[in-house]
Amino acid sequence: MRRTSRLPDTDPHDYEATAADARTVAGTGYAIVNGIGYDAWADKLFAANPGSGRTELKVGDLVGVKPGGNPHRWYSPADVHQVIEQIAEDYKKADPADAAYFGRRKTDFETRDLASYSTLISEIKGKYHGTPVGASESIVTPLVQGLGLKMLTPETFLHAMSEGTDPTAKDKATIDHQIKNKQIRIYVYNSQNSTPDVQAQVKEAKDAGIPVATVTETLAPAIATFRQWQTAQLQGIRQALAKAAGR
Repeated sequence: MRRTSRLPDTDPHDYEATAADARTVAGTGYAIVNGIGYDAWADKLFAANPGSGRTELKVGDLVGVKPGGNPHRWYSPADVHQVIEQIAEDYKKADPADAAYFGRRKTDFETRDLASYSTLISEIKGKYHGTPVGASESIVTPLVQGLGLKMLTPETFLHAMSEGTDPTAKDKATIDHQIKNKQIRIYVYNSQNSTPDVQAQVKEAKDAGIPVATVTETLAPAIATFRQWQTAQLQGIRQALAKAAGR
């Protein structure tokens, strides 16, 4: 089975499908989309290119997050494993003769390929559960929840930054207060969406001695695997938490 990714290098929110995308969709037998309004361009392509026998896995539907909810499901460890499970089941259904092989590959992927990813998550949850943190936008929220940390940044601010709208003065004042009074132990920001407001918060956090960790919305570097990308970010968060805790 040949895999083709249409994940753009540009902001996924603003991506516009191309003729090449349409040709790819027209010939695909299995398609995975995020859903939750994140990649609406993909829905339009599938509707315009109905394929007989094509299987579509929409992550939002699978994990029970409706449009308007947080679409960044790849930052939820629980959702990641749920998607892996579903892909394996879909492959088994498409090719029953190789069902045992797909089962083995799923197990190998989760226990070997994602070993460092899973170990870091367990380590952070075990050592730093309940630690209050701040963040620049909502892509961090599912990960913070999965790590057992406590998000203090107002949800309205996180959502505004993710949607590219102006945050309220009240939210910015709340965050300034949290940083100044060290109510958060670390600050996590999306380096691919570093607005003046976020840059100011990063500076304030560093000036206050609060460790700063970074994440990105898309693969960084672009050639990285999911494991490499997420593991590097988890290592950065663990290092920031350790520095904040003095160990």
